[in-house]
Amino acid sequence: MVSVFPKISLKPEVEAYLQSVFKNNELLAALGPEQSEFKFNALLSRLSHPPAFTSIRVHTCAASTDHVKKLLIEEIQKQFKGWPISDIPVLEHPELPDVLLIPVLGPRLNLQRHSIEVIVGAQCGNAVLRGAHVFIPGILSAPKLMKAGDAVSVYSDICGKCKRGAVEFTGSKTFVGNGIAEVSRNEIFCSNHTLRGVGIRMTEPVYVSPSFDNLLSNFVFLQNLPSVVVSYVLDPKPGERILDICAAPGGKTTHIATLMNDKGDVIAMDKIANKVKKIKQNAENWQLKCIKAFCYDGTKALAKEGISDGQAGPPFLPESFDRVLLDAPCSGLGQRPNMACDWSLKEITSYPPLQRKLFRVAVNLLKPGGVLVYSTCTITLAENEEQVAWALDSFPCLRLQPQKPHLGEEGMMGAGLSHDQRKLLQSDRTKQNDETEYRNERENLVNWCGKNNLSLNVNKMKEIVIDFRKRRGEHAPVYINGDEVEMVESFKFLGV
Repeated sequence: MVSVFPKISLKPEVEAYLQSVFKNNELLAALGPEQSEFKFNALLSRLSHPPAFTSIRVHTCAASTDHVKKLLIEEIQKQFKGWPISDIPVLEHPELPDVLLIPVLGPRLNLQRHSIEVIVGAQCGNAVLRGAHVFIPGILSAPKLMKAGDAVSVYSDICGKCKRGAVEFTGSKTFVGNGIAEVSRNEIFCSNHTLRGVGIRMTEPVYVSPSFDNLLSNFVFLQNLPSVVVSYVLDPKPGERILDICAAPGGKTTHIATLMNDKGDVIAMDKIANKVKKIKQNAENWQLKCIKAFCYDGTKALAKEGISDGQAGPPFLPESFDRVLLDAPCSGLGQRPNMACDWSLKEITSYPPLQRKLFRVAVNLLKPGGVLVYSTCTITLAENEEQVAWALDSFPCLRLQPQKPHLGEEGMMGAGLSHDQRKLLQSDRTKQNDETEYRNERENLVNWCGKNNLSLNVNKMKEIVIDFRKRRGEHAPVYINGDEVEMVESFKFLGV
């Protein structure tokens, strides 16, 4: 059994490939082999842990950020009523006016383990780390006599070896918290129909984070910070015509429409019908009228001939849009937390050709002087900096422009881009929790932890925060009162 969170589990060929990416000749020359290796391993470890903050985007067309903040505080207090912690703070992002932040507390590795062990799939385990309960379809194994009301310990099958319906699992597993069974083993595995709903209600998760299942869905959208930044960088204006070429599930689409005050045209496309349905549901839920969603293959969105100007749906004539967002399909290796990825090297490296097809369409659909934003949620050089280098070489009309806001680090070495070009890019590989996320609220967090009598006193926490800022990104042990505390990210402390 794994007693501490390991780095993300990858197939050996995939890890070797990523290691070659993060130890490319340009990086080795700049950092040296030891520092390159250290940064690579630190990244793999970060990927298996949730971000230090849960970020929530506010629907500012419906309510002010301050009003939603008050509602959110009330809802969170209801969720955690009776817990040993209280008054979890809701913080305003210092640079993104429609974003609220909730600190994620943990990992708490001093939790007592119960004799009844429930094994869940890796994706289910990832969701638990972000505050979710365990839903029945995610349960792989439970003891023969488990009944509703039993106290259980939940483990994630990070290597995908547990067979559904097993009564016991002795393979590699990671503890993600304790909970109460809502149903018996027989109901889970012996029912004549597939059950839905919560199977294990988490009461002591390793990471403490609110559940956002149907929580203020008319006012908030759970969205990672890099995804929010993308729409700000696009900088859509009221009255413009915007294309979100690979839009599902619609988080960025609705954000674009909100930033435009629902004035203009936002065209959202995806080639999978169920995903398009989700985009439409999100737009309808937020009552955004300027969004028009189409089920269409983005690689075929450029009309060749016979299409009249002003057609509502795809394909479109060249130079039809003021701004285009290409949030490209990708290997998804940057999504957190992710304890395990079972993709093969062939699958991981299969996306660049598709991304370039979409890129060509996006460039041709953009008006002269327009803005094209390219983004992914992965960490590979081939899907990010190398694509930028290729685009600049392939399309002389393109110019890199400064990004506002710029909360990430500059682009990575190894793709042939100059330092000035890399400074114009924005990456979230290692700068996962930049100081700007919490600098104005650091003292509030420290005081809150002291108020709740957590294991770290206020002065010691201040010392750790200062030390962390000096050694940003380092994954090193810290000793407090003789107990080892592993500092994973800002405000993540073992034993809390």
